[in-house]
Amino acid sequence: MPLLHLLKKIREVLKLLKRVIHPPPTVAVIPLSGVIGSFGPRRRGLSLESLAPVIARAFKVGGLKAVALAINSPGGSPVQSALIQKRIRALAEEKKVPVFAFAEDVAASGGYWLALAGDEVYADENSIVGSIGVISAGFGFPDAIRRLGIERRVHTAGEKKSFHDPFQDEKPEDVARLRALQDEIHENFRDFVRTRRAGKLNAPETELFTGEFWTGRRAVALGLIDGLGDLRTVMRARYGEKVRFRVFRQERSLVGSLLRGQQEWPEHALAALDERLWWSRYGL
Repeated sequence: MPLLHLLKKIREVLKLLKRVIHPPPTVAVIPLSGVIGSFGPRRRGLSLESLAPVIARAFKVGGLKAVALAINSPGGSPVQSALIQKRIRALAEEKKVPVFAFAEDVAASGGYWLALAGDEVYADENSIVGSIGVISAGFGFPDAIRRLGIERRVHTAGEKKSFHDPFQDEKPEDVARLRALQDEIHENFRDFVRTRRAGKLNAPETELFTGEFWTGRRAVALGLIDGLGDLRTVMRARYGEKVRFRVFRQERSLVGSLLRGQQEWPEHALAALDERLWWSRYGL
């Protein structure tokens, strides 16, 4: 009996040594879920500030074979989209580690921008992918403010300092300025898609860059993504059944969130509405 027990212990030690000397391949998973950008001073979506530590930790994992991005985002700030993907690409090239992107429910607009940080991009056949465009939405209240008898007073130093005031009638020159800004950002987006999907796009730009979005299956045909599949299945097929997944998420303070939720609920309600509008664009 003692001999059998000793042999069992020896086998366990040998297995442990084998894992230490020849560890199973590891894939670091970074969930990128939510709207990109800020929704007020105390409520943030995906931003480089919040994600930089997460991304850094993911690329420091021992035995790292790849980094997988699990994306579920309807878009948001083009600046934060660009900054996040640049940080991922910089570390991928520095560490010589491949990056795989996986669209879940939606990777549209800025969400698709994030997906292009991947060397390969995958989606479910029913995922929403694309929306390569720029949008600006808001409200105007000039008639309401007049009916209430409220006088709007705005004083500026600089003739173009006031822009697109929601309490004044829309000005053609403001619309033209906004459109020029959107066109410039849109062109930057198009250039990025051309670069990251070079040689893979299977449709004319007049179809791809209209802001339209498609299902994952159609996105494969258009060359916007590389294939259909989920993160776990694709990574196991690439690195074997014993591949380990380590998930790196943004840290959130539950107590702080609860306190802020009680003290600043009007701000959070408006932020939640804004966020809801982003998702609703894609029927979600």
